Amino acid sequence: MMASSAAGRAQRLRSLVLPGILALGALAVLVALGSWQLNRLAWKQALIAQVEARAAAEPVPLAPASAWTAMSAETDDYRKVRLTGTFRHNREAYLYHVAGDTRTADRSRPQGQGWFVMTPMDLAGGGTVIVNRGFVPTERRDPASRAAGQVGGTVTVDGLVRFPEIRTIFAASDDAARRLFYTRDIAAMAQAMGLTGAVAPFSVDADARPVPGGLPVGGETRLVFANRHFEYALTWFGLALTLIGVFAAFAVQKLRGA
Repeated sequence: MMASSAAGRAQRLRSLVLPGILALGALAVLVALGSWQLNRLAWKQALIAQVEARAAAEPVPLAPASAWTAMSAETDDYRKVRLTGTFRHNREAYLYHVAGDTRTADRSRPQGQGWFVMTPMDLAGGGTVIVNRGFVPTERRDPASRAAGQVGGTVTVDGLVRFPEIRTIFAASDDAARRLFYTRDIAAMAQAMGLTGAVAPFSVDADARPVPGGLPVGGETRLVFANRHFEYALTWFGLALTLIGVFAAFAVQKLRGA
């Protein structure tokens, strides 16, 4: 009888080996995902702090064209710069944008669908930079509807350096012939504008300084980033604890012969 009981206990223990291996593998994955989210949390917090510091700093003169190839998103994205030159309004392009945030709507700022007006500026020191002059609603995209804002002559712009975005699978296709873009693709914009010579591989988002006629509205750079990595980490670690509890209950039932 004792031998039979021992044999049964051994059989039940063997029956836990495969489920135990699978549970251990799943636990390792869940813990790894939770740890990865904590690493992402640290990265995101550092990024937010860096962007806030750069955006709040005093503007510095934009580096000369000869130094543009040495600039990168890691070292220069969101850096506040000052540039002086003349706009080529006849070459402007448009970047689709949905302005405002319905969760914290500020009615003093633009709301709804529209376009960023992307205008090449020939710098006084040489080279061309595409400047995001700001937002216009869809019905005011036509330059003729906002002629007062097409300022001529030499102008000075303060703004934030922005490097190209990575195109996602959800982005609509650009219409280069009409200069309508749905991703901040500076090289494609420059080509559609017919720009030649030294063209910056980045754009500059103009600040909120008002322009004649009120359009475009600058200062629309989004400086708030979603940061839910801590929540995601808690979710993965919570699932890991749940898995431990479920397997423990399963193992106890098996060992009891249930």
